[in-house]
Parts: sequence; structure tokens; C-alpha cells
Amino acid sequence: MSGFDAEYLKSRREAEWRVNLRKGIKAKERTNIERLKMPEVDPLERAKGHMEVNNGLTKEMAIVEAQRCLDCVNPTCISGCPVGINIPEFIKHIEAGNFLDAARTLKETNALPAVCGRVCPQEAQCEKSCFYTEKLGKKPVAIGNLERFAADFERDTGNAYVPEINEKNGIKVAVIGSGPAGLSAAKDLAGFGYNVTVFEALHELGGVLKYGIPEFRLPNEIVDFEIDNLKKMGVKFIKNFVVGKTASFDDLKQEGFEAFFVGSGAGLPNFMNIPGENYIGVLSSNEYLTRVNLMGAAKPEYDTPVVHGKNVAVIGGGNTAMDSVRTAKRLGAKRAMIVYRRSFEEMPARLEELHHAREEGIEFLNLNNPVKYLADKNGHVNKMVLQKMELGEPDASGRRRPVPVEGSEYEVEVDQVIVSIGVSPNPLIPQSLPGLKMSKWGTIEVDSDTMQSSVPELFAGGDIVRGGATVILAMGDGRKAAAGMHAYIKSKTKPGN
Repeated sequence: MSGFDAEYLKSRREAEWRVNLRKGIKAKERTNIERLKMPEVDPLERAKGHMEVNNGLTKEMAIVEAQRCLDCVNPTCISGCPVGINIPEFIKHIEAGNFLDAARTLKETNALPAVCGRVCPQEAQCEKSCFYTEKLGKKPVAIGNLERFAADFERDTGNAYVPEINEKNGIKVAVIGSGPAGLSAAKDLAGFGYNVTVFEALHELGGVLKYGIPEFRLPNEIVDFEIDNLKKMGVKFIKNFVVGKTASFDDLKQEGFEAFFVGSGAGLPNFMNIPGENYIGVLSSNEYLTRVNLMGAAKPEYDTPVVHGKNVAVIGGGNTAMDSVRTAKRLGAKRAMIVYRRSFEEMPARLEELHHAREEGIEFLNLNNPVKYLADKNGHVNKMVLQKMELGEPDASGRRRPVPVEGSEYEVEVDQVIVSIGVSPNPLIPQSLPGLKMSKWGTIEVDSDTMQSSVPELFAGGDIVRGGATVILAMGDGRKAAAGMHAYIKSKTKPGN
């Protein structure tokens, strides 16, 4: 039987079982099924340690939730996914009990399904575009929970599918950074047949997935499993290697690398530049989370342990702020506070993270903004001066602009302040490539379709281009860049070039 005939029969079989699934449960019955809530560890218990908050769906729960999917003729959910997962197909596999086939479908376009099932803001992407949300005004199919289920099921069986790769072409390409953008690019480039080497500056692989996201949201073993799968595809990883310092781009070119993807992230923290930010006990969320998540600084026996604050204020309202304040709670903070200048409803963090934070006893000081920090005689922060805010007219983001309330300043006791108001791109790569075109924000300028920079052989994506974004958007950049690199290399190697 030819390859074409085998593919044709496979597609026919899949079409038949999907038709049978539709016949088994009518559309009205499906829409009457309520969305299932994922089981969670009790808030009082989980706030004392670093165990994962969500327990995942059982097989029975996953099948019931999958039955809600209507297998739309024009699946709008796919258009809401930055990496283009065939969402109806993987969900229909779950409904039929074909869990390994569901995982295989995910891996066709997603290098990190177990990660995305845990940390991606599905409510703002694929689930926002779900038919239930757009047409019925109901809760969407729990796409993220089902993605996590399929990926976890595959891992637990020990029978992980390794995506197929084209015949090796002998061409070397480099990926700089092992975060979500780099890993996604590496997966697709390996699939095209390239010899892929990922260079990571830190001593652990995973980038922001390891240093920026606590284990109660994303266990390290999940990240390691996904990376091991890439290794099985032939991707090579080199740690403790800073491109631009350990070796230059010219050095790597001399070693035979023909194209580069830069996914070095945005690791430069922003501060507010207000009085007292240099006091002891005031630090960035980047430093705080990296030291706790990646360096063991939460342990008292660590050479330079992180301070375990009792009255901890985290400035900001995004996911990183939630990770920081919930970490502080787990390290023993009696009062763990979020200080955010807009209202609770306007906070950019995921709804799930806000919900979990509230359950764990996090205090929210919304419509407040720090204007000054005070310190004791030893220079250690002991108070913050907050100013109350009110919402004015909408700004460029569409959200109402926070306006200070004159004469509303008041003091709050703190012994640790963690600033989480955004990050700027890592400047090392631009500094090592003088001809690279940059934006005024310090991001690498790229073609939005191919992710190619002003340096023809260099492509980029993720936070080094966006200045701060979600895991899945970074992965989408990685996929686009891999396709762009592939087209660029093929154009170079055409006869006559």
C-alpha cells in the first residue's frame, strides 16, 4: 500500500468515527452539559507548600468535558490558538477514549502541550473564540484542561510520541535561549531536518518556564519532560553558554551555523524610580522568582538566602505579580499584598490566578500606587507610602487611566517589597550585533510574517521582540520563525545562488 493510500484510509477512518460520535450525542444534549471544574488542592493546604494547585481531570471527567465540543464546521477556536492546534480533532480523540492520539495531535503543532495546558491564558485565546462563548453565551469548552489531560496521560504511560522529522539535511542552525519561543522554534526546525543546537545562558534549561513560573503552577518535571522529547528529536542543548560573551555570532558562523533564532527573552526588570527603591528588601520580581525557583534561595542553608518577609507587598497586577505574592505566602508571609493602581476588574493576570490568590488569603490593595518607601536605621525597608487612585478617561490600552487622588497618601508597614511592573528586553544580543535594527523600546525589529530581522540570517521572537508576552504567543513566534528560517535557507541553497 502506498503512503498516499495509507493516509487516505486513515483520514476516512477518522472521519467515520467522528461522524459516529456526532450521532451518539445530539448537539442540544452536548450544549446542556455543564463545564466541569478541575479538582484543586485545598487553599489552606497548598498555601503552606509548593505542591501543584490543580490536580487535573480524571479520564471520566475528560470524556464528559470533551463531549461538550460540537466539532464545528468552521472551528473558530483554532484561529484563537497562536500555534494552530487542531483543537476539535484532539478533543474528539479524548471523547472517543483515544488519549494517546489526542496527545499526538497536540504535538503536531505544539512543542509544549503539558506546559500550555497549565499556564496559557486560554480564556483570552482559544476559549474566547469557542462557539459556546461567541454564540451561546455559555462557558467555553475547557480546552486548556483537556490539553493538560492528554499531555499528562501520555507522560504517565511512559509512551511519549516523538514527532517525525524529515531526512537530515546536514545544515546547522542555532537557537539562542531555551524558553518557550526557543523550544518551539527548535521543535519545528528539527522536524524540517536541521541539526539544531539550543544555547542557554543559565545552568538549567527552560528559560522563563523554569526561573519565572513557580512549581505550584508549573512543576519543573513537566518542563524537563517536554525538553527530553525534543532531545529525542535530535535537538542538542548547551547550558552555561552566553552568546555574545562565551562566543560571538561570528564564532558560531565559523563553526558552521547558517541561521540563528534569538529567543533570549526580556530579563531586564523595570522599576518606578521613586524614593527608597534602593533600600534593602526592595527587589524585582525577576530576581525574587529566579532565586526561589531556580537557585534554591528559599532554603535557609543556601549561601545567600532570600528574605522571608512577614509583611510583603508586590507592586503590579499581572501573572508575574501573582506568582510573586503567592510565593511569598508560601514562604511564610503573614500579610501578602498586591498593590495595583487600577481596579480588580482591570488586572491583566489570568482569572484563574486571581481566583487562586484570593482563595489563599492574598490581600488586594487596588486603586493604590506606591510613591515612596521608608527604611529603618539599617537601611531596610519598613514602610511604603501609598497614594489612592481613581479611574479617569481611557488610555491607549482602552482601560481607564488611573489618576492620583490629591492628599490621599497613607503608610503601610512592610519588610519586603517586590516590584513587578514589567520587563525590558535583554540588551546583550543587540550589543553584540551593531547592525541589528532595534525599536525605541529595545526590542528587535522583525518582519511580522517571517520573524526575520535586519540581519538576514538572524530571526527572533518572544519577549525580545514583544517586550513581554505570554508563553503561547512566544511559541507562536517560534513556529513562524522556524518556517521563515527554513524558507531563507532553502533560498540560499538553490542552484545558482
